[in-house]
Amino acid sequence: MKDDNVYLKHILEAIENVEEYIKDLDFNLFSNDKKTIDAVVRELEIIGEAANNLSDEFKNNYPKIPFRDMIDMRNVLIHEYFGINKKVVWDTCEEDLPKLKEIIGKFLAGL
Repeated sequence: MKDDNVYLKHILEAIENVEEYIKDLDFNLFSNDKKTIDAVVRELEIIGEAANNLSDEFKNNYPKIPFRDMIDMRNVLIHEYFGINKKVVWDTCEEDLPKLKEIIGKFLAGL
């Protein structure tokens, strides 16, 4: 099993990929760009999968990090792929990922 830090790095890398994909977009452009939506959704799936693979000990030690939300988002995206709410995906990218990036980045910098 991989070390928790490896999974955290996967999360950080996926967030950085999302930032790159949407950097010049607003919601209207994003919602009409199937390739970008598909790419972003894939990165969100990776974030959720990496969060799911973190050890229970690690997740229990950092209860303020929304691991359950990441895992739940991944499950929705995987199982409801034809009914994805583009606005929820966009809001996650704009509002939640920057906060998560800061938290994970600080943690990894403190290693």
